[in-house]
Order: sequence, then C-alpha cells, then structure tokens
Amino acid sequence: MLDDRDLALFEAARPALRGLAYRILGSLAEAEDAVQDTFLKWQAAGRSDIAVPEAWLTTVCTRRCLDLVKSAHRSRVDYVGPWLPEPVHTATDDAPAELAASVTTAFLLLLDRLTPKERAAYLLREIFDHDYAEAARILGLQEAACRKLVSRAQAAVRRAKSRQVVPADQQERLLDAFQLAVNSGATEPLSALLADDIALRADGGGKAAAADRVLRGRDEVLSFLTKVLGSAWPLWRQVRQEINGVLGMVLFEGEVVRASITFGFDESGALSDIYIMRNPEKFGGLTGDIRRLQ
Repeated sequence: MLDDRDLALFEAARPALRGLAYRILGSLAEAEDAVQDTFLKWQAAGRSDIAVPEAWLTTVCTRRCLDLVKSAHRSRVDYVGPWLPEPVHTATDDAPAELAASVTTAFLLLLDRLTPKERAAYLLREIFDHDYAEAARILGLQEAACRKLVSRAQAAVRRAKSRQVVPADQQERLLDAFQLAVNSGATEPLSALLADDIALRADGGGKAAAADRVLRGRDEVLSFLTKVLGSAWPLWRQVRQEINGVLGMVLFEGEVVRASITFGFDESGALSDIYIMRNPEKFGGLTGDIRRLQ
C-alpha cells in the first residue's frame, strides 16, 4: 500500500511519464497502459531502495514502452491503409516550444521511422532533458552507445525538418481556407497555401471510410477535399481545437466524433501535410481532458 508521500511522488511524475510514453508509442491508450503498469510496479517496489524516484519511474515506464512498441509493430503489419498516431487535444500556450513541436503529428510520424531505442534516447535527451549518462542508464546502455543513438536520431530529424509550427494567425487562415474548400468547393484560397508536394494521409484502420493510400499533389488532394469530404463533412458539426500542438478540427455527428484533422508545414510555412483521422478507436484523446500532456 502506498502512503500519501509515495502516491504524491507518482502523481507529480505522471504527466511527464504520459507525455514520454505517448511520444514513444503514438497512442494515448497504450501510453496510459504503460503509465498504469509503472504505477503497479511502483506500488509493489521496495521504495526504501530507490534513491531517485523520478529516475526509477522513468526507467520503468520507458522500458515498458519499448516492450509495447514491439507488439505494436507486429500488429501494424495487417493495418488497413495509412497509419497515423492517435490525435490528442492539447493546450500548449504555456508549454516550452520544444515540447509543443515534439507532439505534432508530423514529428510523431518521424519518430515512428526511427528504431525504438533511437526514439527513446532522442526523447529522453532532447525533449525531456536527461543527460547522456542518465538516458543511458534508463535504456540499459553504455553512454557511448546512447550518444550514437541520439546522434542518428538528430540527423534524421534534421533531414526531415518535421518540427515546424507556424504562427497561430497563419494556422487560423489555413483552417479558414480549408473549411471554405470543403464546405463550398472554393479551393483558390487553400490552393495558394499548399506546398508543391502536398500529401494527404487518412487513417480509417479498416473501420471507417478513408483514402487507402497517401494522396499527393495539388490536383489529387483538392479533388479529394471537394468531392469526397465535401459530400459529408458539411453535414457534421465542425469544432476547432488544438490537436497535437497545432490548430485542427474535430467533426461531430451529434455527440459522436466522426473525424479529426491536423496539418503539417514545411520550412517556408506552406501546408505540406494533411492528416485525417477516421478510425473510431483512436478518438479517446479528443474527448477527455488531457491538457496536462507534457
């Protein structure tokens, strides 16, 4: 049984554990499972032998996430259509810029392309500010090996240039143009904001209608927005929310979430990626209060 002090220690660490787990796994539901497993181990541990509780909790949570990543990748072999991380409602107005940029859909997709240990090492060092020695201890590695993992991840992040978050007023203009295109078919304002290599990914997971491949280029993307989304989305209630650190939109039929959308940007601020979630099993992060996601 935990005493009040031990329970308070865990609750103080919970937001950071959940934020780390979500970035490693790309799933809020799995992140919550990892944090709960960490709590159960904390509850059963001989805490008199734990010198630094925060480090112990981070180690247990990180290693549990790495175990979950293996099973997640196996199950994704049979996934229907493009896979996207689970969208989450965030409130990053007072969050450090590094934390806000590291929760965007584009960045989470980049992390998913790294090896699990590269992903964890990068997050521990670059996002959650653990020094190399501590990150190495958490991962059960020599410090030199941990440095190599972080270096490879840093190189991938630099190449992908995926941590772009444009000013809020620009995000508002983009969403205005997007809604105009979908609701009325007028695409000129949106077309002017698109990068030449614009890509649209929609995740239905075989459980809801969605494009079964990545759509690329202005013509194909705009046609999909007006002809496919334009036939259904104007009938749904469209609510703007901050999703994964950027302004996005959640669509409701009555009180049921039917879709969400977020965006990615290139270095010039042009819209480079459109991410549409349709999988009903991935809407848990849009319906609850998870503003404490770090």
